[in-house]
Parts: sequence; C-alpha cells; structure tokens
Amino acid sequence: MSKRYHFVRYVAPVAFVLTMALAVNQTTMAQQPAQTATAQPAAAPAAQPATMAPEQQQQAVSATPFTAADAKPADNPYGLKALWTGGDIVSRITLLIMAIMSIGSWYVIVIKVIAQNRVSGAFKEVSRKQFWQQKNLQQSAEVLNAQSPYRYITENGIEAVQHHKGALQDSIDLYSWVSMSLHRALDHVQARLQSGLAFLGTVGSTAPFVGLFGTVWGIHHALSAISIAGQATLDKVAGPVGEALIMTAIGLATAVPAVLGYNFLVRRNKVVMDQARNFTSDVQCVLIGGNPQTKNTASKESDAS
Repeated sequence: MSKRYHFVRYVAPVAFVLTMALAVNQTTMAQQPAQTATAQPAAAPAAQPATMAPEQQQQAVSATPFTAADAKPADNPYGLKALWTGGDIVSRITLLIMAIMSIGSWYVIVIKVIAQNRVSGAFKEVSRKQFWQQKNLQQSAEVLNAQSPYRYITENGIEAVQHHKGALQDSIDLYSWVSMSLHRALDHVQARLQSGLAFLGTVGSTAPFVGLFGTVWGIHHALSAISIAGQATLDKVAGPVGEALIMTAIGLATAVPAVLGYNFLVRRNKVVMDQARNFTSDVQCVLIGGNPQTKNTASKESDAS
C-alpha cells in the first residue's frame, strides 16, 4: 500500500500538469485558425483600395489626353480681336487709318530701295560698258540699257544740240540751251527718286497723334461703359483702358519705321544724285566742246578780238 500510495502521490500531479498543458495547447491551436479566418476578410477590404488605385490612375491618365484635346483655348478678352469687335465705328476707322499708313509706308520703302538700286546699277553700267570710250555720244547712249536714267540724260542732251534752231531758240546760246535741257532731265530723275518720300514724312509725323486720338477715344468709351455699369473695380477698369492704350502702341509702331525709312532714303538719294550730277556735267562738256557750232562761234570771237 505504501508503494502504491507513493506512486499515486508523485505520478498523479505530473499527469495532471501534462493534461492541463495539452488542453491549453489544443485551445491555442484552435484559436489561431479562427483569428486567421477573421483577419483575412478584414484585410481584404483594406487591400482592395491598394489594388484599385493603379487602375484609377491609369484611367485618369488615359482620360487626360482626350480632355486636353477636346478643350478649346479661351479667347483673350483684351486683345486686338476684342478691341476690333468691342470698339465702335470711330475706333475701327482709326485702326484702319493706321493700318493703311503702315502698309503704305512699307510699300514706299521697298519700292524706293529697289529704284535706288537700279540707278546705282545704271551708274556702274556706264563704266562697265565703256561709255566714254565710244566714238560719239550717240553710240555711247546706245550701249546703255533702254531704261537707264543715264541714257535718258544723254539722249536729252543730244536732242537739245540737234534741235537748237528756231526763231525763239536762236536768241539763247547753245551752252545755256544744252545746260537747261540736261538739268531738266536730271530733275526728272530726281523727282522719280523722291516720289513717295513726302508720304513717309507725313506718316512719321501724324501716326503718333492718330494713335493718341484712338487712345483718348477708347478711354472715354471705356469709362462711359464702366459708369453705366456702376462698377469701378480694378478688373473692370484695367482691361478697357489697356485696350485703349494699344492704339498708342500701334501709332508708334507705324511712325517709327516711316521716320527711319525716310531718313535712310534721303541719305541714299543724295549719294545717287551726286553721281548723276557728275555724269551730267561730263556729258555737257562733251556736247559743248565737241559741237561744230560752238567751235565756229569761239573762232569768230577770237578773230574779232
């Protein structure tokens, strides 16, 4: 009995402890699948936005080009188009006047530069085609281009010598008659070169005032509209006044090229006409010195003395 008692005494507690430990272990193992099963549905909704976010970003990126392509640029409410559409008849007429001035100025500048280049080229043609090496002036004139101003001057001098006969012309000596004819031809060439310069001078002096008139009228028109609306805030005043100031800018943009072009053409005309005057003086010396009538007159005067 004593041995059995001692066995039960020592073995029973050990068996109880092992049984309780096994029960606790089974309980924890049973709770872990339950927690895993309950945690997975909770984690799924949290993970769903993370998986949906790239799709939404891709849809937004793919939709962006269509919205950018379909969007139309907004019209500038304070540009030249708005100035034309919103302006009255006076503002539109002022704009048209300055546009005509600007187009006319550039047209005159281009045409006059081309004309000056032609006259300068004709002067070079005189030496290139050996004008002074011909037998007489008639042959010299024929070697030049038909549109050359130097041929025109030469032919006028030859014609003056040939037609110096008549009741009224006999009272004028040959030198004065030829000089007058050559200078008349030279003045004709100069008049052709200077045509249009008066227009440039007029545009250069009046275009700023035309633009200033448009500005004053535009400001008056804008302030009248603002007073009628009853709103004098900065955003209501700045736009119309800025549109009116564009008129002054257009006037200056019209006047500055006209003034610069006028000064440039006048300076080049002086150089071209100096070349033409020197040529005319040389032709006059040849016509007077090589004319038989002049030689006879000079010999008679020497004999009488």
